Amino acid sequence: MLQKALVLVFVVTSIAGSIGCSTSNHYVYAALPAANEVAAYREDPYSGTLTQLSGSPYTVGDGAISVVLHPSGKFLYVANPGQGENDISLFNIQTNGTLIEVPPRTSVAPASLPELLVMDPAGAFLYVANAGSNNISVFSIDSASGALTQVPTSPGSPGSPFPIGLTPLTMQITPSGKFLYVSLAGGAAQTSNGAIAGFSVNAGKLSRIGPLTSTDGVNPYGLAIDPSGKYLYVANTGSPSISIFAISASGVLEDNVPGSPLADTYSDPFALLLDSKGQYLYVANQGSNNVAVYSISSTTGLPVALTTSTSTFAFNAESNPSFLAEDPNGNYLFVGNRGGSAGIQAFGVSNGNLNPLFTYGVGNTPSSIAVTQ
Repeated sequence: MLQKALVLVFVVTSIAGSIGCSTSNHYVYAALPAANEVAAYREDPYSGTLTQLSGSPYTVGDGAISVVLHPSGKFLYVANPGQGENDISLFNIQTNGTLIEVPPRTSVAPASLPELLVMDPAGAFLYVANAGSNNISVFSIDSASGALTQVPTSPGSPGSPFPIGLTPLTMQITPSGKFLYVSLAGGAAQTSNGAIAGFSVNAGKLSRIGPLTSTDGVNPYGLAIDPSGKYLYVANTGSPSISIFAISASGVLEDNVPGSPLADTYSDPFALLLDSKGQYLYVANQGSNNVAVYSISSTTGLPVALTTSTSTFAFNAESNPSFLAEDPNGNYLFVGNRGGSAGIQAFGVSNGNLNPLFTYGVGNTPSSIAVTQ
């Protein structure tokens, strides 16, 4: 069912947006945690059609939840947090996009429950947020084989895993690769509503940047960083609001953006996505079953409700929208819905406005999608 849904989504949407698309093949990989699988597809460069690759879906570790691609396009990594796993799968990507797993899987021990993967822009290090042990594992990546080696301890400098103290919710790295930010669930009295931990990065080793930063909101689930690395956006699910921080040269988050936190007209903002040009911010509002759109001020970084929208700057989605992804050419937005009719909804994008195209019930919303460039 998932294969059919994804094929239909890309076939129809790409008919309208194939102009300017790359003439080389793109490969699409989706994590399916309930099935312990990764689905793989080839996207036709002219029609956008997705064709399931030979051997797909591929069996992965228990609870496979997050996928990330190496910038070389040669390697795919999958986080497996399920019982008896707590490891990372490495797949070699063949020239035709098919996957071959390279055993053995890499354990995150002594950490547990690896639930989110983020790679630095250079493809030198893989960062793993571990929800069971409240820390971050960091692995160096062999550029030839893709093999992972946990960053070791050196004199006067602790190695991986790096403690964060509270349960990680979301993780983002700046485009420069210099700073890593992690949103945290509430716990200690001073962070009962959740907070943001910032780290400077040096050869994969993490150093905390000052104390935890309050978002002046509740339950900071969503994070997004603009392409210039100047601003961090936070979706405070329980407030509801969106906090905006200026990122200083040292990585300190500066709470000096006028108008922040921005009250969200809708309820339960959960996921954020900035378009590839940093012009528009998309907010998946779980409680309101819609996606709100803001234009971004180039001078202040403040989101401004999209005035050209005909639907009060929000566009209806299926129930419980929780996942946002932009196609490589920026022509379409895909929303993963985890409500009673879990599925994928496709929107055409025009100057930030969303044009609903199709909705498909797939039975199992993908938790993570990676697309080769």
